[in-house]
Amino acid sequence: MASISVSVPSARLAEDLTDIDGADVFVWKMDAAAPRPRIDLVVPPYMAGNPLGWLEGVEVGLIQGQAIGYDGIEDRLPAGVVFANAATVHEAATAELAVALTLTSQRGIDRFVRAQGSAEWAPFQATGLADRRVMVLGYGGVGKAVAARLAPFEVDLVAVASSARDEDGIHVHSIDEVHDLLPGVDIVIVTLPGGDATRHIVDDAFLSALRDGALVVNVGRGSLIDTDALVAHVQSRGIRAALDVTDPEPLPADHPLWSLEGVVIAPHVGGATDAMHPRIVRLLRRQIAHLLAGEEPENVVIRT
Repeated sequence: MASISVSVPSARLAEDLTDIDGADVFVWKMDAAAPRPRIDLVVPPYMAGNPLGWLEGVEVGLIQGQAIGYDGIEDRLPAGVVFANAATVHEAATAELAVALTLTSQRGIDRFVRAQGSAEWAPFQATGLADRRVMVLGYGGVGKAVAARLAPFEVDLVAVASSARDEDGIHVHSIDEVHDLLPGVDIVIVTLPGGDATRHIVDDAFLSALRDGALVVNVGRGSLIDTDALVAHVQSRGIRAALDVTDPEPLPADHPLWSLEGVVIAPHVGGATDAMHPRIVRLLRRQIAHLLAGEEPENVVIRT
């Protein structure tokens, strides 16, 4: 039987993969030189800065990232490698957080938590989520997972993607239509990937097209939003924001977003639930099976 070498960044991952016939699984944390001149499947650490420099001079078959996003990674990869992202791993958890952030802002849960700290009973009438018009900007894996979770909340969903289409009974609008749609929207949930093509897609013109008090939720990348423009619209028009990602990130301690009324911030934890480990294990097992069978791996997004 053919055999492939597989490096993973933790003993826990290695333990969950060692039963696969034909896979020589070992731990490489990518904090030192590679222990072998060739590795068929490399799994870098999750959210660990830039360990990819350690791949220089190593013959690599496939690099399997542990995140969905991959903006900026191509510039850090050596020539001649294939990179796959972690589609199927984080969509559910990220969608959960998107809905949680939306409900937190709409129902004022952040206000209740602050009032609890001072033992203050402070009821108020919130806006709610039912009957709101919600734009999901980005209709890939995360966007579809968000839309599925919003369905029971009786919202009017507006899906927007790079191109118009009808999918699973939902009309998806083209990004070219977005500025015409924004004036009628109460909430925008941004799930787009990062990169030059989407940088500052939520800019001054985008925010100006929203009605006063509208909510912007970002679970994509911080670079999707022009932060200075967002601050200005929060201050001047009561635009609200619920952000899992920011630009810059981490957000500096003296940044005005921390203290602006109507802003909720989470520290980039969209995929950080205990669902990640079993899901990344399932993806790795499938990728190993593909490689052993001589098949094309899943989720390939970069070939250098």
